[in-house]
Amino acid sequence: MSADETTFPQDFTFGVATSAYQVEGGIENDWAEWERAGKLKEPHMRCGRAVDHWNRYEEDYGLALDAGAAAFRVSLEWARIEPERGRFDGAALEAYRERLLRMKARGLRPVVTLHHFTHPTWFHRETPWHLPSSVDAFRAYARACAPLLKGLEALVISLNEPMVVLLGGYLQGVLPPGLADGPKTMAALENMVRAHVAAREELQAVLGKVELGISQNMLRFAPDRWWHPVDRALVRLGAHAYNHAFHEALVTGKLRVTMPGVASTRAHIPEARGSCEFIGVNYYSRAHLRFLPRHPFLAFQFRDRLHRGLTDIGWEDYPEGFGDILRETKRYGLPVWVTENGIDDRGGQRRPHYIHRHLEQVLAARAQGVDVRGYLYWSLLDNFEWLEGWGPRFGLYHVDFDTLERRPTPACAYFRAVAQGRRLVPPEAVLQAQPSAAR
Repeated sequence: MSADETTFPQDFTFGVATSAYQVEGGIENDWAEWERAGKLKEPHMRCGRAVDHWNRYEEDYGLALDAGAAAFRVSLEWARIEPERGRFDGAALEAYRERLLRMKARGLRPVVTLHHFTHPTWFHRETPWHLPSSVDAFRAYARACAPLLKGLEALVISLNEPMVVLLGGYLQGVLPPGLADGPKTMAALENMVRAHVAAREELQAVLGKVELGISQNMLRFAPDRWWHPVDRALVRLGAHAYNHAFHEALVTGKLRVTMPGVASTRAHIPEARGSCEFIGVNYYSRAHLRFLPRHPFLAFQFRDRLHRGLTDIGWEDYPEGFGDILRETKRYGLPVWVTENGIDDRGGQRRPHYIHRHLEQVLAARAQGVDVRGYLYWSLLDNFEWLEGWGPRFGLYHVDFDTLERRPTPACAYFRAVAQGRRLVPPEAVLQAQPSAAR
């Protein structure tokens, strides 16, 4: 391998990622309502205090620094900030401002997400995404958040994984608001694009300049039957709709989605053109698509075709797809940030190798001209994993969910060695020199 494929430049950023609901605790929002309605895989499960990051943020900043991170991705909780429509909580805003200032003071660059899946309890009832009023609601929220970012030089993410929100909440009905309506899905998609633009306008009015984008969950799709023409067509349509349609709208101002038999949209949103400064990539796995001759007409499956063993959440470990996705982003001509990448590894031994293989793909993509600026591992801590509850463990730090004690996994030493040494080395070279690490 060349030096470009083994060495990270000094300005490349290593960091970690979290989201408010999954780690902070004590939040009353649409997800809390969803839990009480028994909608998780284990209906009794509750997020509750989460892992108490709201009170332990200083400790967690220290853990991020100990792991070699130079950036820390957090989200602002809309339900804390605007618990009732039009009433913004000054104490919550001050608390978030203090946390972000402390983060920067400790040498961590803030990466701030405005919307990471959750909504205030009033949102779906009063201004749901499929209505134009949702754009005004998000604009008002962004206006309230803008002063929090003054002087931070933060990387800002307006929306985290909007296609997951839409497909899960509007098409499949498995996430809030629990709809299964194709036309409303398309209306909501257009409004989320407009909401991003509205947030950008509000942030620019206060900050002057903002480094803004979205985080898009991007899957590598493959036909379940390589020889089947409809499976292959589904891959082409799925890859565009799921991975690229939203970013394409922010770059070109043109929103195009085709979902045969479900819904489609063609919208020209000229104000969206050129409305992001970077491409945010969340990557975890590859999915195989198969056409079915009856409802629901599409099977979506994680296969272990390479016999590596699925991750503990049941996803394929496929770093090659990460490289493919990064190369696909080159079409936008913008810097790329890996805003999430991680593995559910409940034993703690696979994670260093997973990180190594995915960082190999980052370096290879950079050597091929993809301007990847940073890599944020998901997640700093084990946390509440949405519908899956407390089972999955993605953290660099293992959390005892009873005592909330944080303990380093073997991946901490490996991540630190690469981040501080700026060089990709085999996990064995680091881990053999370490005392036995926590589980």
